[in-house]
Amino acid sequence: MDIDFIKNILPILLKGSVMTVELTVITIILGSILGILLALLRLSNNLVLKYVSNFYTWIFRGTPLLLQLFFFYYGLPFIGIELTPFTAAVIGLALNCGAYMAEIIRGGIQSIDQGQFEAAKALGFSYTQTMKRIILPQTFKVIIPPVGNEFISILKDTSLVSTIAMVELMRSAQQIYATSFDPISVFLTAAVFYLIMTTVFTTVFGIIERRLSVYN
Repeated sequence: MDIDFIKNILPILLKGSVMTVELTVITIILGSILGILLALLRLSNNLVLKYVSNFYTWIFRGTPLLLQLFFFYYGLPFIGIELTPFTAAVIGLALNCGAYMAEIIRGGIQSIDQGQFEAAKALGFSYTQTMKRIILPQTFKVIIPPVGNEFISILKDTSLVSTIAMVELMRSAQQIYATSFDPISVFLTAAVFYLIMTTVFTTVFGIIERRLSVYN
């Protein structure tokens, strides 16, 4: 491997890594919001709402993320809807993430002692107040480990958006390789960037989990 060549490509890969992190953070935020909504629909007593939530998670968990990205970027233009690579990437990743987050959050809610629901009801809390003030705050503590795993999965899955011309770490590496024809140096360096990012965020979620456990 050419050390000087690696030094020269570091700024390009670093810029791609920043975009990878941005995509991941945006995805987990939007996916979490969507996941909360879908989880509450799934747990509602309304059969129609349950069906809508089940159908959504069935579609997005049952089809490949790559196919979903292709649909939003290459498919929608055929019905007159054209999206930029960034918009298509965010929509595809967020909608897919929402399906998985819904199951994580639903499991977290169901892990809370049923007695707390009954106590809140006895105190005159509405369903919304119970969820907002009592159940969801506890749920967020419970789901930190699986959310951390989902975050890492999304970070790695962002490499798929390179197939729709979105320039992030993987796409940056592919572009460098196309002109340098040095796959070992390029892709090993990209792999190091991915390992650094996953290690950092795994450590961060581990710290958050330990700190929250102190207050349990």
